[in-house]
Amino acid sequence: MSTTVETPDANETCAYCGSRIFDHDPVCVRDCDDGCGSPVYFCNYACLSVYIDKNALTVGDACEWRPDGDECC
Repeated sequence: MSTTVETPDANETCAYCGSRIFDHDPVCVRDCDDGCGSPVYFCNYACLSVYIDKNALTVGDACEWRPDGDECC
């Protein structure tokens, strides 16, 4: 799966809070399980984390570990 890397526009804003990403420590996220769509930018990891939590993006995406079980998934 191939993607191209491009520097976002200097005025690109955070997908969560709307701040200019380059005024902070930007993070770029791309969903490569769905055709490597357009990148989404966040001004920092805190905004990315809150965005993930508020949109329940981790629900159903992890194994359930049981201490008495033999298998993870």
